[in-house]
Amino acid sequence: MTALANESAPEAATPSSELDEALWLAWQAAVEKLPEGFRAEIIEGSIEVSPTGRYSHGRTANDLRDGLVLFLAGSDYAARQDMNVIHGRKVLIPDVFIAPRDTPEHVTEDGIGIKASAVELVVEVVSPGRDSVSRDRVRKRRAYARAGIPVYVLIDDHDELGMVTVLTTPDPDQAVYDDEVRVAYGTTVTIPEGPAKGFTIREDITGPGRTA
Repeated sequence: MTALANESAPEAATPSSELDEALWLAWQAAVEKLPEGFRAEIIEGSIEVSPTGRYSHGRTANDLRDGLVLFLAGSDYAARQDMNVIHGRKVLIPDVFIAPRDTPEHVTEDGIGIKASAVELVVEVVSPGRDSVSRDRVRKRRAYARAGIPVYVLIDDHDELGMVTVLTTPDPDQAVYDDEVRVAYGTTVTIPEGPAKGFTIREDITGPGRTA
């Protein structure tokens, strides 16, 4: 179950830059005290704390990353996990992402994470629970679009009978992705652009198509 630590400002108002800085400092303090198996992100004005995913979640994320590692071998890009992606004073931790293999110039000055501007693709494997589903489908979708990340992939057991959604063409000003492809589990979908262009997500990653 995801815990939301709502650090949003009262309506009256503190300038957003001050709120962002306050959240940033609170997040830095929080991550030092989190018990093992939990992670904290800053998403849309809140610090969100969530547990490590279940076995099936981890298997899917790792199988996808393993496939991407082979696909990207010999290129200038790598598939990563368990790293902070930083956009301004926002912190996002994708289940899998693709960024340049050699990244010193893309790492934040404080070493906390990689800059979102270097990230070419992010993947979220949706966990059960209303908060988790809303986070990945809604809040993170907006956050990744605001950051201008070119490709966002959702692998979602809880969308109908299992769906893969590939979102492209981000509009950072509107916090939306203009293009979307959705396919049911058991149907192959291909990444249309970027370093992973041509990589296919098949049932060996999602599991077979399901029946009601």
